[in-house]
Formats: sequence, structure tokens, C-alpha cells
Amino acid sequence: MKTIAAVLRALREPLRIEELELPQLRDGQLIVEVAFSGVCHSQLLEVSGQRGIDRFLPHVLGHEGSGVVLECGPRVTKVKPGDRVVMSWIKGSGADVQSIAYRGSDGLVNSGAIATFMERTVTCESRVTAVPATVPSREAALLGCAIPTGAGIVRTTARLQAGQSVAIFGVGGIGLSAVMASAIAGAAPIIAVDVVDQKLQWARTLGATHTVNPQLEEPLAAILEFTDGSGVDCAIEAAGRAQTMELALRAVRDHGGLCILAGNLPHGGRISIDPFDLIRGKRLLGTWGGESDLDRDLPYYARLYLEGKLKLEALITHQYRLEQINQALVDLEVGIVGRALIDLGAGGPQ
Repeated sequence: MKTIAAVLRALREPLRIEELELPQLRDGQLIVEVAFSGVCHSQLLEVSGQRGIDRFLPHVLGHEGSGVVLECGPRVTKVKPGDRVVMSWIKGSGADVQSIAYRGSDGLVNSGAIATFMERTVTCESRVTAVPATVPSREAALLGCAIPTGAGIVRTTARLQAGQSVAIFGVGGIGLSAVMASAIAGAAPIIAVDVVDQKLQWARTLGATHTVNPQLEEPLAAILEFTDGSGVDCAIEAAGRAQTMELALRAVRDHGGLCILAGNLPHGGRISIDPFDLIRGKRLLGTWGGESDLDRDLPYYARLYLEGKLKLEALITHQYRLEQINQALVDLEVGIVGRALIDLGAGGPQ
């Protein structure tokens, strides 16, 4: 069986669209016909060489998507052919098969346990979760990374409560998901911080009560004004910039304020903090996919969507075909995208 895929052959070069041959399935593996794939800043870091040395070139990319199971290998019991699934880099239950190799005209092309920038993909049980047929494939793709990470930070990592204040730095796909989850939790105020006015408008639509553009006003002063001088109960950094990570910690209140870092710095990047912030009782945490368990959490998010409370369709701001993948990465890098999807043209209801 063959597939068309976007392949990274050299760092800092455009992805190449190539035809690849799928390998024979091993225990715990399956083939998914991909409907939609999300595009994340993680792929920008990979393509631009900001992850450091890449020992796996050439390889395929993408870690969030939706589709339909075409074929199951030996010992797969979690799903069956015909099931609609969400694919995610966040591990769930089932077999975890780490490495895959596709054959192309120029030799082998590597893959990790999941890759979604391709029409058909080989993955494994731990990276798929069945999704209700009532959730369209287009919206379902967001349940692989953007929602479990952004909403998971609010719901599981921070356990944000009604009436607590939150500032979200960087309102792309992860940040906008955090805005929606904060609104569902009843947080107030919900402060969105970004340098792109269009993103701030999207954040308002999805539940932000206040917005701050650091190019137009001093962000810390604005946040303190919105919180009567105390700072926010929780700050979420989703921009992936050292300056905003440092600012997010300064923006939380003393004696229990929580700062959560979700953004990724380039390889070797560092931040500086004042230890006295920690002595004053501020807390600083990282997050791994919002501490999400998709076997547990995906049904919850699907139900919220079906009840009209989780506006997944509003999170999708741009859509591309696979042959436009390099343009999608450019648009993401310049900051005009909320969450972008690649339409692979399969997967049932959309």
C-alpha cells in the first residue's frame, strides 16, 4: 500500500511531497487513512533545525490528526478497521511501537510512533483513541494536541476554579484552547496576551474578558490593573518565548500564584528568574500535554463539543491541502494562524 507524505530531508529546507510504500504491520500497529492533521509550532522547530541535531533525517512529521482505521496488525484490540480515531503524540493505552520506516524512491524515510502529514499512516494502539461518529473529522483532529494540551492545562494541571483569574500568553492553537477551557471553568478575568490583534479578537470570541497587545501597552502593568494590583492566580505561557516565560512568572500573585510553561524554546534556550519570586510563594510548573489521558479525557471533550460548549470550529482559522504544507508552516511562523489544519481528503463526515 502506498501513501503521499510531506518529508523533511534537510533542515531549513521546504518539505518535499513524496510517494512512500507502507511497511508490513508489526504487533500493535495499524494503518489510518488520515482525514485532517493539525499543524503545530513543534513542527516549525523541527523543520528550522531549532530542535538541535536531527539524527533521523529524512523523516515524516505531524503529531495530531483524525482519520479512519484501514487495517490492524497482530494483537491490536483497542480499535478495528472502520473505526474513526483521533491520533496524538500523547500516549494512551495499548501497544507502543516507537519507530517506523517507509520506503521511498530515494531509500528509507523514518517516522516515530505517529506522523500525520500524510494520506495514510502507520501508527500504533497507544497513539489512537476512538472518537464518536457524531464529531466531524475536521473538528476531531483538534482533540489530538491543541485541546488536550491547552484545555488540559486549565482543567488538570492548574485545576482552575470559578472566579480565579488567568493570563494566557500567546493565543495560537494551545492558547486559544486554554481560553475556551478557562471560560468553561468560570474563570475571571481571562486575560489574553499576544502581539497579533487578530489573535486577540479570536480570543475575545472564545471567552477572553481582557486582551493585551505588548506592542501597544506594557503587559505587566495592564495585568496588574485588571487584578487590582495583585497579579493573576494562574499564568499560562504558550508563546514559546523566553521573554514571555519570564513575564508570565512575574504576572502571577504572591503566596500561591501558579505559572505554567507550555511553549517550547529552541534547543539550548534558557530563561532567567528571580529566586525571590519563588520565595514569595509563586509556583512554576512545566506541562506534558496538559497531563491529559486521552482514553479518559477525549470523551469529555467530545461531549462538550456536542453540547455546544467547546467551540472547536472557531479554533480552526486556516485550512490547507497537503501540497500547501510549506505555506502553512510559513503562515504559522509569521503569526497569522490560530490553529491550522491540513485536509487530507479522507475520513468520513467532515
